[in-house]
Amino acid sequence: MKKERTVKISKLFAIFTFFLFGIIIYKLSIVCLSKEVDGIDLKAFAESRNTVKEVIYANRGSIYDKNGEILAKNVNSYTVIAYLDSSRTTDPKNPEHVVDKEMTAKALSPLINMTEEKILELLNYDAYQVELGPGGRGLTELVKDQIDSLELPGIDFISSTKRYYPNGDFLSYTLGYAKTDEEENIVGELGIELFYNKLLTGSNGYKEYEQDLYGYQIAGTKPITIDAESGNDIYLTIDTNIQMFAEQAVTTLESGALEWATVSVTNAKTGEILGVASSPSFNPNTKEIVSYYDPFVSYTYEPGSTIKIFSFMAAIEEGIYNGAEKYMSGKIEIEDAVIKDWNNYGWGEITFDEGFYGSSNVAATLLSQKLGRQKLLDFYTKLGFGEQTGIELPNELYGSIDFKYATEIANVSFGQGMSTTAVQVVKALTSIANDGQIINPYIVDKIVNSKGEVVYEGKTKKEADIASTQTIEKIKDLMRGVIDGRSHVSTGTQYNVEGYNVIGKTGTAQIASTSGGYLEGYNDYVRSIALLYPKEDPEVIIYVVASKLAYPNVLTTATNDLIRDVGTYLNINSTNKVLSENNVVLDSYLNKSAEEVVTKLQEKGLNVIKIGNGDKIIKQYPNNLSKVTKKDKIFILTNSDTYYYPNLIGYSRSDLINFGNLLGLKMNFSGYGYAKEISVSPGAVIDASQVIEVNLAPKFEIQNNIIKEN
Repeated sequence: MKKERTVKISKLFAIFTFFLFGIIIYKLSIVCLSKEVDGIDLKAFAESRNTVKEVIYANRGSIYDKNGEILAKNVNSYTVIAYLDSSRTTDPKNPEHVVDKEMTAKALSPLINMTEEKILELLNYDAYQVELGPGGRGLTELVKDQIDSLELPGIDFISSTKRYYPNGDFLSYTLGYAKTDEEENIVGELGIELFYNKLLTGSNGYKEYEQDLYGYQIAGTKPITIDAESGNDIYLTIDTNIQMFAEQAVTTLESGALEWATVSVTNAKTGEILGVASSPSFNPNTKEIVSYYDPFVSYTYEPGSTIKIFSFMAAIEEGIYNGAEKYMSGKIEIEDAVIKDWNNYGWGEITFDEGFYGSSNVAATLLSQKLGRQKLLDFYTKLGFGEQTGIELPNELYGSIDFKYATEIANVSFGQGMSTTAVQVVKALTSIANDGQIINPYIVDKIVNSKGEVVYEGKTKKEADIASTQTIEKIKDLMRGVIDGRSHVSTGTQYNVEGYNVIGKTGTAQIASTSGGYLEGYNDYVRSIALLYPKEDPEVIIYVVASKLAYPNVLTTATNDLIRDVGTYLNINSTNKVLSENNVVLDSYLNKSAEEVVTKLQEKGLNVIKIGNGDKIIKQYPNNLSKVTKKDKIFILTNSDTYYYPNLIGYSRSDLINFGNLLGLKMNFSGYGYAKEISVSPGAVIDASQVIEVNLAPKFEIQNNIIKEN
């Protein structure tokens, strides 16, 4: 018989086991019932399910001009901090806190634009670390590098990203601005930055992983990573050089004391906006904004007599216009109103052609009576008045062409009693350059994604065909008569810039009062000039509008300088011989005698910049077959061992870039316009490793309402 085995458990072991089990139950109870264990919030930790998700921010796309020059970009921004606690230093030979506070304050003061006393005050705080503000905030990479080179113990940086506009107050309303929100996203709030915010923003990514109680990734687990996708880059139709000319025109207008102004330069054949500047303006970096509305698309106004281009065009197209027919100028009665010419008394009996040259309201009224309300309304509607153009800018307004009664019909024939935006007038003017077909203005050349693929390409959009070739040729001839002074009544002879065969129409409109009627002050007018050139085949539209201009003569100065600058830059040729005589076609001067070439070019009145003391030419700019004028700089590089800086003050941005490219120099620009301050001196040896700092400023400045050249 098999003997049974009996297992005996000692009382001591049982008691120990029961005690251990009790401890486990107690600990679990604490874990379940307690909010924190070892300093860790268990509820929050459980709710996160041990998973951490870190945002990977997308890089916002940049904005460029049509030639690839940067207009808006993301940059690293730095804030200077100082560690003050000596406990940071473990090796006295390599201190990691600020040791010599006086020396540190003295070294930092010129770099962060703060006094030594203010910096020293911050360094004497009883704190672990301090931020050296306000001067030490928002520093560029260049300033950070300069501070780093000082090797100051205890000085460090906090890095962030911000939107940066290299040219400052330049193309401000078109670019708009973007700023960083509370979630560290950069968000567009005006202009292109707002209109294309979604495309510029891109898509944020993330990194997701399991973490332990102490916040570290659990060993052996694989994170899930979704890369951020950078935003698209946007290339505008803007040409930075033409934009600079437009900005300078606005500066000149501002010297005449005004309420607001807008200046635009447009490719008449394609509808591309090449430059557009406005007043008031602002610097997108500092955002000192007076108005959040862009005068080019968001201001409406009564356009005045520039609209006669289109009321006369409608009459010509309808076959009711006889330019040789005479009428009595001065005034005309319409129902209970009297319509007067702008000078109140007219010019006696004149032809309708002369009525256009002299900007006669009576002539426009008589033509509108022949046309009738519906035909004039239909023509204005086809031109695009009263509708948005659809240009790629936010807050575009519609304007109004709502007219019914006889006096209203008369008024809109000479640009009163209706409202337009500047971009609408530009759109209507394209019909003159395109044989009667309207071209829609646009400002985005292309959009490129993060892979370098063109996902959108701006194209010329043809709209209504509103007039015949014969009508367009007639209106061009009438517009030339306004400018060339063929009649003693011509109103635009001050815009007859030699060599460009300009056609155009002036406009002066009273400003409507909010209480009814019109304002009656000396400067209570919106003054404008609409120009195209050259007459035979217009390539450029210039449209300038200024409200409440106290000194109207500056409108002529600003516009004529713009005509010349744009015409020279684009090498616009006219059948007028004066322009072609001013153009010189360059040869190749490589390996030729420097002395002989310089003498030959100077005899032609050209501005030659010889670089180096060599006897042979090894490089030139512009290259052979390029057309230049007496305004252009021609750079000749000789076979010299050493090169010296010429006086670069007064050089335009494009001239400086050309000079730098010729010698392989790197330049950092601030502002726009012409070189006012530069970090190299005339006669200094050129060092290709040196980065040249250039402060640009407009060609003119305003002092006590007087235009003075910088």
